[in-house]
Amino acid sequence: MTAQGFAVFATAIGHCGIAWNDRGVVSVRLPEGGAARTRARLRARFPGAAEASAAQPPPAPIRQGIEDIVALLRGEPRDLADLPVDLEGVPEFHLRVYELARTIPPGSTLTYGEVATRLGLPGSAQAVGQALGRNPVPIVVPCHRVLAAGGKMGGFSAPGGVDTKRRMLLIEGAPAVEPTLF
Repeated sequence: MTAQGFAVFATAIGHCGIAWNDRGVVSVRLPEGGAARTRARLRARFPGAAEASAAQPPPAPIRQGIEDIVALLRGEPRDLADLPVDLEGVPEFHLRVYELARTIPPGSTLTYGEVATRLGLPGSAQAVGQALGRNPVPIVVPCHRVLAAGGKMGGFSAPGGVDTKRRMLLIEGAPAVEPTLF
């Protein structure tokens, strides 16, 4: 995937990044220890992309997406299902997983097994987890809303790992995401 532009923006969990082309979002970066590091990762991944500025802002749908991501991570319910994405080159199974994950509303969760069953592929929970681990647009495809069996956190490949996943779910008001003794 190629990108025309990218932007780095502050959220309640740190500086996130987003890259886009004329078809939609191609990448979202969760916080990586500051704006400079997020910017460097986006520049390395998309060397030809121009960084957005006041003089060259992102296209309107991307600006709206950024506003919605910021609000969502502030705890305001926002639906990113209409934000256009360009997932060219992503395997068909992954696309199906991402499409289903985009239907999970803020504050709700499914398990990897439930996603697999809804796809008509019971028993493929591990493949669902692997697809979500390769998600190029976290938050837009809310992979953090998919849990392991029994409501356990499972994995999370973004910076900060499971702690970031838990924090995002708490912000969204998802039930039972705090670790318990029993």
